Amino acid sequence: MSIFLKEVTTSSALRRFIRFPLRLYQNHPCYVPALLSDEINTLHWDKNPAFDYCDVRYWMAYRDSVPVGRIAAIHNRKHIEKWHEPYLRFGWLDFIDDTQVSAALLGAVESWARDLGLEAVHGPLGFTDLDREGMLIEGFNEVATLATLYNYPYYSHHLEALGYRKDIDWLEYELTVPEKLDERISKAAEIVLQRNNLHLLHAKRKKDLLDYAEPLFQLINREYADLYGATPLSDREIQHYTKAYFGFIRPEFVPVVLDEQDQMVAFGVAIPSLSRALQKSRGKLLPLGWWHLLRALRVNDRADLYLIAVKARYQGLGVNLVLMAQVHQVFRALGIRKVESNPELETNLNVQSQWKVFEKRQHKRRRCFIKKL
Repeated sequence: MSIFLKEVTTSSALRRFIRFPLRLYQNHPCYVPALLSDEINTLHWDKNPAFDYCDVRYWMAYRDSVPVGRIAAIHNRKHIEKWHEPYLRFGWLDFIDDTQVSAALLGAVESWARDLGLEAVHGPLGFTDLDREGMLIEGFNEVATLATLYNYPYYSHHLEALGYRKDIDWLEYELTVPEKLDERISKAAEIVLQRNNLHLLHAKRKKDLLDYAEPLFQLINREYADLYGATPLSDREIQHYTKAYFGFIRPEFVPVVLDEQDQMVAFGVAIPSLSRALQKSRGKLLPLGWWHLLRALRVNDRADLYLIAVKARYQGLGVNLVLMAQVHQVFRALGIRKVESNPELETNLNVQSQWKVFEKRQHKRRRCFIKKL
């Protein structure tokens, strides 16, 4: 039976596009669905401010009338201008184990790239560095997180057969929270604060933290600038991500270091793991999804690390120890035993060295593939 592609051009078709993985991974113990409302806010043409500088096309593959795959193609003009790489991104790639399907989906992306005069296709990537990215190539028996993609082992074999090769990898770690932090680290953290005239923000409410949302994202813009594929977030995108992320944040999970003028020097963002809650709710808030998410935020023995950044002039001074000491206190007080690092570029040795205060195991690896046209 032949495969045919249908481009997604309506809101109802986009919802079918978003829901496709729920069928493909139904009851899979490691797959974690994205929150459906977040996917709509990311992929809908009228909702995501990234459409200010991105042209996007979506396709679904069908065999007869049955959906068997999906893919998004993103022409990110900001990326091309910054990195001088005339590449087309692909993302939101899912398909059954059939080479006809994967070839048809990626063939559509490659054809559009050629029409645009571009030189390569790479992915999985999102609109920005804060979207889910990277194809899982190790760790298929590990539960995914809210921030990461899950895929079957056959995905990468299909890409390699179609001429795609490694561009870069991300590593992920599971960290064990020690019962007691090494006293030398706690003392060093205190010394770092005193020596550099720094102090911690003591936010009791989300509102206290929201005042620092914009500086947080501006610090990301500066300190993430050289990371693979990163592009600066616009003011509209900062507002978009603040609304998307800060609803889940508990202030005690976000240590913020300030200077004498109360300007942000460093921060870390962690949240209790939402993986099991999203599996139970299948990514929906209604009718009871909100209850599962709320319970996970309050009662949990696992957490996810999402973002961390230190202002350039304070890097190498031990400020990261302050952040680690602070989150350790919170994790122990709230019963957190295991922590997911989420993806870190294999080349980002500075970030990987931060986990020396925890016992760790590298349990996942994901890859960005590229194909020159």
